[in-house]
Amino acid sequence: MLRYQDGFLPLVFMSEISALDKHACPACGAEAVWDASRQMLRCPYCGMNDPWNVSENGATVSELDLAAALRAIPDGQRGWEADRVSVQCQSCKAISLFRPEQVANRCEFCGSPAVVPYEATRNPIYPGSLLPFKVAESKVREQMRQWYRSRWFAPNRLRRAALTDQVHGVYIPFWTFDAQVHADWTAESGHYYYVTESYRDRDGRTATRQVRKIRWESSAGSLDHFFDDELVPATVALDGALLEKISDFPTGDLVPYDRGYVSGWVVEQYQIDLVAAAAHSREVMDQRLRALCASDVPGDTHRNLDVQASYDGQTFKHILAPVWLLSYDYGRTKYQVLVNGYTGAIAGRHPLSWIKIALAVLAVLLALLMLAGILGNS
Repeated sequence: MLRYQDGFLPLVFMSEISALDKHACPACGAEAVWDASRQMLRCPYCGMNDPWNVSENGATVSELDLAAALRAIPDGQRGWEADRVSVQCQSCKAISLFRPEQVANRCEFCGSPAVVPYEATRNPIYPGSLLPFKVAESKVREQMRQWYRSRWFAPNRLRRAALTDQVHGVYIPFWTFDAQVHADWTAESGHYYYVTESYRDRDGRTATRQVRKIRWESSAGSLDHFFDDELVPATVALDGALLEKISDFPTGDLVPYDRGYVSGWVVEQYQIDLVAAAAHSREVMDQRLRALCASDVPGDTHRNLDVQASYDGQTFKHILAPVWLLSYDYGRTKYQVLVNGYTGAIAGRHPLSWIKIALAVLAVLLALLMLAGILGNS
C-alpha cells in the first residue's frame, strides 16, 4: 500500500457514490444533489437549481410511542429503502446503503477495503425526520485548515496539508427520546454548624479553633420534569467522544424526512437499535433526575438519597443528522475530525510531534532555571 512521503495516508473512498435516492435535473436529466450552501437541489453537471421545496410535502415531524414500538414495531415503519444494497465494514462495523448498480470498494468511515454485503437480521425503522446539511463544504474545508493550524503540537507536515480534499458529508443516525417524569425522593439533609475546640500547638501552648460539624435531619420532596429530545447516537463508526462534542443538533429545526435532502449524500444505517438506545436513554435520564432531586434537598449536604420515579408519555424519533467527516491514517493510527453539518461545531484528534513536545518541555525547564537564578541573586 502506498504512503505519502509526509507520513500520512489519505483514505480512498468510493467514487460517484449516490445516497439513497436520485432526483433528475429538469434541464439535463442528470442526478441533482442537495446543495448545503444554496439549501436546494442543484445539478452538478449543468448548474441548474431546482426550486422544488422538499419540505412542502405535507408531512410533519412526529413522536412515536416508545412502549408500543418496543412491543412490536409497526409494519409501516419497517424495511425502509428496501431497494438498496447494504454493506458492512469489517473494521469499524459501519453499515452504509447504496444503489444496487454501485459497488462499495472502501468504507466511507475508516477507509478499510474490507466491506462485505450485509444481511440485516431485522428490518430497520424508517427515519422520520432529519436536519439537512446547512454548512457548505467550502466553509468546512477552511474551518478544518484553521483547526489544524491552531494545533501547536501537531506535526508541521500535517498542519500544512490538513487533508481537506478528503472531507465528505454523511448522514448519521440518531434516536431521540421524550418522557414526562414524576419523582418522589427522601434523604437526610446535612446542615453545617461550627463549635470551638481547644488544642495544644507544637510548642505546647493552648489554642482554639473552629471545627465544622453536621446536623442531620430527614427530608422529602417531589418534582416533575419533562425530558425533551434526549439524543442517543446510533452509530459505531465514529469516535464517540468526538461525536458527543459536536452533537448540539437543534432538534427543534428538524424537518420531515424527504428523499430530496439525502440526494447525493451517503447515509449510515443505525447500528444501535431501539431497544439498546432506549435502555441507554433511561440510564441517562435516571442520572439527571437523581441530580435534579439532589439539588432540591435542603441544607448544605445530604446522604442516603432515594429516588422513586415514574415515567409517562415516553416517545421516540429516528432521525438523521449531518456530519462532515475527515478520516485518515497517520503512521499506524487512524484519526478523525468531525464537523456538525448544521451548526459548524468541530472536534477532532490529531497526531503529536514529540520533537515539539520535547522542545516545549525544555523551554519550560530553562525558564524555571532562569527564574530560580534570578530569585537566588536577589
